[in-house]
Order: sequence, then structure tokens, then C-alpha cells
Amino acid sequence: MPVEKVLVVGGGITGSVLCLALAQRGVEVELVEISPQWFGVGHGITLQGNALKALRSVGVLDRVLARAVPFDIMRLRHADGGLIAELETPHTGGADLPSTAGALRSDLLNALCDAVRAHGVTVRLGLSVERLTQSPGHVDVVFTDGSTGRYDLMVGADGINSAMRALIGITARPRPVGMSIFRVVADRPAEMDCAEVYYGGPRFKAGYSPISPDQCYAYLLDENLDTSLIGPRCSLPLLRERGAGYGGTWGNIVASLPDDTAVDYRWIESVQLDEVWHRGRAVVIGDAAHACPPLIAQGAAMCLEDAVLLAELVCGDGPLDRSLDHFMSRRQPRVRMVLENSLRLAEWEIHPGTPGADPARIMSETLASLTAAA
Repeated sequence: MPVEKVLVVGGGITGSVLCLALAQRGVEVELVEISPQWFGVGHGITLQGNALKALRSVGVLDRVLARAVPFDIMRLRHADGGLIAELETPHTGGADLPSTAGALRSDLLNALCDAVRAHGVTVRLGLSVERLTQSPGHVDVVFTDGSTGRYDLMVGADGINSAMRALIGITARPRPVGMSIFRVVADRPAEMDCAEVYYGGPRFKAGYSPISPDQCYAYLLDENLDTSLIGPRCSLPLLRERGAGYGGTWGNIVASLPDDTAVDYRWIESVQLDEVWHRGRAVVIGDAAHACPPLIAQGAAMCLEDAVLLAELVCGDGPLDRSLDHFMSRRQPRVRMVLENSLRLAEWEIHPGTPGADPARIMSETLASLTAAA
């Protein structure tokens, strides 16, 4: 086995799935997470079929689907709520899985946290990597608390603002896409049975998805507003002001939100590496290597595919450098296609009326191509 001991940096969805996939193959895994607490947080998340397939491969899908809401269609609506079209969505994870499921990020990560601990992974919180030294046979790490460790492989799964990316010598940084997102969790209306997107209003778009039996996730895509607004406690009146003009179920959800509702506001950023994601025995994956705007809802799926495939390949029979090269040859074209198409859709949203713009075609072609194995 090329790797027997692996350090995973970052305890989010990507890092947790990687830990499980490695531990299930007999690898000794150590996970470090910079937060002093490790449990599920966040708003809603859309898990398309290929993400569900990855979760099934590490044994947590049943628990996730016990709380999530699966659906196989999405609806497009006018800003006033009138129906434009109802579309079937491709089964990117195979015909035996839902094409999509809406879930609470907290439900998903709590399931992963429990499974990681149950598989004997060493979890260290409030900690990250300060520096590393590589040799042909291992990577030596000095942690931020002064402790040290020696590993066969170090994986940075620490998100879009990855510290590991720079630490291993990759200089790419997140770039603003040109749009922002307001997000809230709200009570789920009885009529909501799938994701719906509202077009033609005063902003780029609005939408929602069911994420549990009694909750939904609603969002508004807007231009980039002042950076002072960024954070998890943005103003609810501002969301209502920016979302004025969207009716139907979306308008009813926002109008009914309690005054103390937590509104999360972020600029949407992207990360695109035109180079390989590894340096020697260190590699970055997930949003640390490729973060895209959420216009095809494939961000989580791309991250989870990374984790499952990396574990499979580095636990094979070949040398590690060959396994990492094989990983790149499998992942880079697929991820680049999703990222570039997501960025193209964002440009068309920002600049309506662009000659040749055809969002429906790009979305359907992208999802259709993802039905092939990762």
C-alpha cells in the first residue's frame, strides 16, 4: 500500500468524507480542524446524485436521506411566481438514486462527524499546520501548537480560503465572481416539494429548496454590495428590500421570517488552479483546489468525488506519485468543465442579453456529462 498514514487538514464535508474513505481501506488517518468545535453548522445544501453516490460509498447516505428531501424535478418561475417550466433533472449518481436532495449542512456534517469518530480517526481540534518539510518517503509537519508528525501523505481539504494551498506553494487565490448571495433557513411551506428558481426580477435570481421535513433554504443572488455586510448576521430588512419584486412562495417565505432570523450574506468567489493540485506528498482537494459559483449546484459533488477517488487511488498498488498523477488526469478535466460552465452562467446572469447565451443548454449538457463515472 503506497500510504499507511495520512494527515487530513480541514474537517468539513470534503475532509470528513476523505477520512472515512481512507479509514475504511485500513489507513491510519489523523484529522486536524482549526475550529475548536466540530459539529454541523450552516444553511442548506443541494446534493445532486453524484454527491449522494459518494456519500453512499462511505456509508452515511441512509442517515443523510433520513432527514433530507429527495426530488427529481425542478421548477422555473417568473418573478411573480407564475410557472415557466417543470424540468426533470438528470440522475448523475445513477438511476437507483434521487437526482437531487436538499439537506441541512448541519445534518450532513453531523452524520459525517459521527462516522469519522466511529471509524477510529484521530481528530484534533483548534489546530492547523504551521510548516512542513518533504522528503522522498514522507512529509514532516509542525502544527500550530508546536507538536509534530510524520505522514505518507498530507491532504489540504481546508476550503476556498485554504492555508494549505499557499503552504505547499500554490499561489492562486479566490476571486470575486461579481455576484453575492443572501441565504436563510425558514419554515418549509406545505406546497414546496422540490427546488424552484425565480427569473426576471430586479436581481439576478431568487430561489429555494426543501432541506428537511419542516425546513427550507431560500436565497437571493444579487450584485456585490458593501463588504461591511458580509457575515452570518446580515440585516433581514435589507434582504426584504433587495428581494422586493419576487412574489409567489419565495415572497411569502421572506415576508414571514421572524425579525431575529439569521441572514447570511457573502460575495461569491471562485478558485481555479490551472496547475496540478499536488506538490510531492502534499495535495489540496475540494474547494481548496476548485471553488465555483453555485449555478449548477455541483460544488459539493465535485468535492466529494475528489475525496472518494483520491482515497481509492492512493490505496492502490502503484507508487504515490503515479497515483496522484492518475488522480489529476481523472479529476482535472471534469472539474474544469463544471467550473468553467458555472462561471459562464454567472457571466450571463451578470450581463443579460449576451449574444449566444443559452443557460438551459449549458446546464443540461453539464449534468448529462456528469452521469459518466467520476
